[in-house]
Amino acid sequence: MSESIHAVPPFIHRQESPLVRRVPRPTAREWARHAALFLLTVLTMTLAGVLLAPDLQYLPEPTIPIPESWLDYVFFLPRFYLETVAAVVAYSVTHPALLAEGVEFAGALSFILLAHEAGHYVACRRYGVEATLPFFVPAPPLFLAGTFGAFIKIKSPIPSRRALFDIGVAGPLAGFAALLPIAAAAILTARPHESPLPADGIIIFNDPPLILAFAMLFGVQDISNIAPNPFYFAAWVGLLVTSLNLLPVGQLDGGHATYAFFGREAHRQVGRLAFLSMAALAALGLLWHGSPSGFVYALLLVVMLRLRHPQAENEADDLGAARLLVALLTLFVFLLSFTPFPVTIK
Repeated sequence: MSESIHAVPPFIHRQESPLVRRVPRPTAREWARHAALFLLTVLTMTLAGVLLAPDLQYLPEPTIPIPESWLDYVFFLPRFYLETVAAVVAYSVTHPALLAEGVEFAGALSFILLAHEAGHYVACRRYGVEATLPFFVPAPPLFLAGTFGAFIKIKSPIPSRRALFDIGVAGPLAGFAALLPIAAAAILTARPHESPLPADGIIIFNDPPLILAFAMLFGVQDISNIAPNPFYFAAWVGLLVTSLNLLPVGQLDGGHATYAFFGREAHRQVGRLAFLSMAALAALGLLWHGSPSGFVYALLLVVMLRLRHPQAENEADDLGAARLLVALLTLFVFLLSFTPFPVTIK
């Protein structure tokens, strides 16, 4: 026998509060499993943060004999990778300043991701929607930012359009709020490049609008002369994740909000338009900035377009003026987060 409770999000005026189901609390085993994934992801992000550290000047390369047989070639790359990971770990332990920068990066980025998923999770519980604790997905050590992100799995139907909208936008808004002090710290702790950047052979992380806004706010005249730091990289990745999630496609957070506001058919058409726009940006990014990364996002959107968006149990409820304001706020967050060409390769 289940109990029912009244639950209305804090930014919505109380009208007719729907009865919602009480969902079971996570078990001790679930807490342990999700905590283990979180700690493992923090570890891989720490190693990634060490490699991103501007102070990393030298890293010993593995000394592996030149392959002579086909079997040597089969094991060459795995051995090279494992010995490189071991070298990074050993180098980090003997250079505490670098390890501290890796920890700063991992702590800042995990805080952003955790806030994002906690926003979804809390909104689910307010509406009696059963959902898992956040799954943090570690990436192989030294790969990208050390993580493939985080997600929660919704295990029961969404009761209404209001619930769908609130659950969808709660994550990006919570993650963006957590990101603001980190982006500010990125500018406040920045220092100029110690030496001029080479003309080619480098990867440039282009600044998102929020970073540029904070640079203007704190009086930084030439942000191109600032050496990125752990907080910058964490904010940069966090803004990239936020903008990607807010694209109005499929079951991304922006897709949930679009479906809740405009319905199934508009959701499908807007998603297709967003995919075509991202595909065009991917081609221009390769042509103008030498970066093929945009095609990864376009491929992800193809997958999202093929996933059928689930219906809410009640699609007749009115979202109201308050949620329209929240939708406009969410659009503003997207504009502050989105960078058409995140990376330039020279």
